Amino acid sequence: MEDVGPQLRRRRLARGLSVTAVAEQAGVSKGFLSLAERGKTRVSVPVLLRICDVLGVTIGSLFSYPDNPIVHGGIPMYMGGENLQEYLLTPQNEKWVQVMRTVMLPGGGSGGAYSLETETIFVIVLEGALTLEVGDEVRTLSVGDSTTFSGRTPHNWFNPRESASQVMWVISPPLPPVAPQ
Repeated sequence: MEDVGPQLRRRRLARGLSVTAVAEQAGVSKGFLSLAERGKTRVSVPVLLRICDVLGVTIGSLFSYPDNPIVHGGIPMYMGGENLQEYLLTPQNEKWVQVMRTVMLPGGGSGGAYSLETETIFVIVLEGALTLEVGDEVRTLSVGDSTTFSGRTPHNWFNPRESASQVMWVISPPLPPVAPQ
């Protein structure tokens, strides 16, 4: 949130919105939004998506994209969630897929169910395990396991293990870097 929080604040101010107004519309407290804007708290994916919606921005617009066609390890990013680190592996101009790598500490995950404006999400477990809730279905994946689902279906995910887990996400089409006009 150290990078994302100040971006949210700049966008809120550019739209002439108060902390109170955005917090009320996003369903969070004024104090929580203030902490988030200062990068002092973690935000679940569903809450970050609600804040983006109120501000009229896409979550993809918060990412720093790789500049080169060869990406070494990924660019740190934050898409919301708890006890995790995320890395963007594809540049902004990639129009067919978006690839992210997520490293989750025990219990780390999305922090709640959410949906995305994308057709397909593919995930593969590189290390550890992943519990994925897609709609009413629970899918438990181990190393080497993969699954595909619609991003439009509400989904929640977390690391069920007592050790770190690592997964790779492939999203198609990519999350848009700017809101549609």
